[in-house]
Amino acid sequence: MGVAGSGKTTVGRLLAGRLDVAFVDGDDAHTDAAKAQMAAGVPLSEEQRAPWLDRLHQILVDHTETGVVLACSALTTGSRRRLAGTLATRFIALVVSEDVLAERLASRRHHFAGPDLLASQLATLELDHTVTTIDGSLPLDKVVDAAARALV
Repeated sequence: MGVAGSGKTTVGRLLAGRLDVAFVDGDDAHTDAAKAQMAAGVPLSEEQRAPWLDRLHQILVDHTETGVVLACSALTTGSRRRLAGTLATRFIALVVSEDVLAERLASRRHHFAGPDLLASQLATLELDHTVTTIDGSLPLDKVVDAAARALV
């Protein structure tokens, strides 16, 4: 989990490969309207996020037996509660400095979540005792290693 540009998809894919489980990118479950809104630099409200979180929760339910790595912003405690429901889940947040995030987002092409959303995502981010944090600016192999260790 984490804000746009933190490395969720890249790390998630590698972690899923290491764990030999499916990988799902939560971005793929957004509606076209939600993607267009975010591309225009307008963040989604909690109400707008609810159906998306429900779709992602169902993906988690569908993978209960096999496990899954899900890349998802899950910025608020409430979002994580809705996403997990009664399932046993682990949340790992990739934390990166605002400067590095801005640089990553500025160089990213063809993605709806651009630099205009960064300030609102950072302001929304709630990290609590239920979230393991990892420095997402470390070398990629070290981030994946730390994420794998956090799941043991």
